Amino acid sequence: MQDKEFTLHSLRKRISAFLLAISFLFGALVIRLAFVCIFGSERLQNLALSQWTRDLPITAERGKIYDVNGATLAVSFTSYDVYVRGREIKDASKVAQFLSQKLNMSYDLVYNKASITTVSEVLVKLQVDSETAKSIALENLSGVFLSESIKRYYPYGDLLTQILGFTTVDNTGQAGVEAYFNDALSGEDGYFLVQSDLQGKEIENSLRTYIDGVAGDNVTLTIDVNIQSIVESVLEKVMIEQKAKSVSCLIMDATNGEIVASSTKPSFDLNNIPRDDTANLLEMTRDKIVVDVYEPGSTFKILTMASAIESGNAKLSDHFYCGGSATVDGQRIRCWKSIGHGSIDLTQGLVNSCNCVFMALSQRMGTDVFYDYLKKFGLGSTTGIQIASESSGILMNQANVKNVDLARIGFGQAVAVTPLQLVTAVCSAVNGGYLYTPSIIKNITSVDGIKKYTNEAVIKNTTISQNTSNVLNDMLKKVVNKQEEFSFVPGYDVGGKTGTAQKYENGAIAQGKYISSFIGTYPASNPKYVMLILVDEPGAGAYYGSVVASPYGKEILSQIISYLGDKPVADVEVNYVTMPDLVGKSLTDAVLTLNSLKLSYEIDGNGGSVLRQLPPAGTQIDQNSTVILITE
Repeated sequence: MQDKEFTLHSLRKRISAFLLAISFLFGALVIRLAFVCIFGSERLQNLALSQWTRDLPITAERGKIYDVNGATLAVSFTSYDVYVRGREIKDASKVAQFLSQKLNMSYDLVYNKASITTVSEVLVKLQVDSETAKSIALENLSGVFLSESIKRYYPYGDLLTQILGFTTVDNTGQAGVEAYFNDALSGEDGYFLVQSDLQGKEIENSLRTYIDGVAGDNVTLTIDVNIQSIVESVLEKVMIEQKAKSVSCLIMDATNGEIVASSTKPSFDLNNIPRDDTANLLEMTRDKIVVDVYEPGSTFKILTMASAIESGNAKLSDHFYCGGSATVDGQRIRCWKSIGHGSIDLTQGLVNSCNCVFMALSQRMGTDVFYDYLKKFGLGSTTGIQIASESSGILMNQANVKNVDLARIGFGQAVAVTPLQLVTAVCSAVNGGYLYTPSIIKNITSVDGIKKYTNEAVIKNTTISQNTSNVLNDMLKKVVNKQEEFSFVPGYDVGGKTGTAQKYENGAIAQGKYISSFIGTYPASNPKYVMLILVDEPGAGAYYGSVVASPYGKEILSQIISYLGDKPVADVEVNYVTMPDLVGKSLTDAVLTLNSLKLSYEIDGNGGSVLRQLPPAGTQIDQNSTVILITE
């Protein structure tokens, strides 16, 4: 009796355990089902959709790029991509014959693509124009499909090449603004879905779904295309007349750090990118204004002068003596004028670009004080511009600077800057001491007109006082207006400074290779614009900035003033003279002749007679021009 009760009890326990296990399993299945339905439904739907549909991508319209006035710099238009599905092609030979002719492609290449049946579809060609696409669609060939795509177009062609950059054939930014702001410009692609069987063939009379893309954001630059066009036109002229390796120009708004124009030549048409020569493409694409560093030479004296005045180590009443050279740490460092400038005051030191004066100023300040100002001006660090691969320049380790190094830095040697760094620093020197973070982007707006980004001027720090800026601006006016006030650009308030720097290769001076430069300010009394023009390795015989760069800087400023419609501030009559023949004359006689004509001059060499002159005899020049006397 007890055995029966024990057996019955065991059976009940087993049944209970079984029912409990079934309940637990059922509960787990219910929980899993709920989890799948609630949290995994979207993923499973996408998996199912991918199994019973085939899709062709629809590229989203890429955002437009505008200049500050609303002119379109980059736009997209609809093109078409051609695909083939080998499983649906009835006659591969016929398809290959037709498409190879329409698309200007190899018959064998198209035939091989049309014969592939191991994948659902194969791309034949990207970005086919609408007329060709229409003729392909009208042929109604089985297994041939068209997908909408987007192609980039640049209305101004060879303008802003380095700034705008370009895209790949599949509309991904590859350089310039196109690359840096690719995420904003790209948008979200759409799709064209068709139902298909297990083999990937389209099911006839099945549903088709069109999922539209979302257009990219529009980007507005700080560039003024009218000023940019002036710059690029003059730069083309410089390349031809000066036979230069390259030439660059940057114009910045000194009141907020916005870039108004920026160009480097040679360049290329953005609608005809030379992709077959990678090395040449990379060279012309590189934004030298942001990436390349160089020894600035005499344009750097603007920063030395500003630092010396602000630090209290120089005042207008100071006088200096230039005997043609100065000896520092046992090394003789020459002034550009080998016979020396004699006794000159502080302003004359900048007007005459006397190296000896600026060696003295840097020595007065000392390394710690001078470096403090150089770092305030942003030297040795990047500016923060919205352009990729910006260089930080080269500023010697402060602890390693010797007196001779400090002397050379004072007049623009033993220091390397990017053009962007120099212009940003000079803007601070002339605008009252505000060092702005430079910007190339004005705003970013969605296709619906919603502002996603608006540039606001960012002041990184202050460098000098307004009073020092006023003194410096007055000096820069005197530098270029040698004939009389407002005579550089007749009737207008313009300031500036030229520079001539030797180039280095493999750590040594490259003989006969120079960078000629000119910095201009307008209006000089309270600058709105600061312009830098650089001529790399001029090959027409001259290399001084006053002869090679300054005249073209003057031309750019004159055209910008005309475009702005500004009225002259004074009535100035410019006097022109005929350049005399000085070749063969003694240096003393040549200088006396130029002084009588009220012409400025620079002497190249230590010889006692003139071997060559620039400009040549008989040339008509205005009295603001600088004559070069070559004596050796």
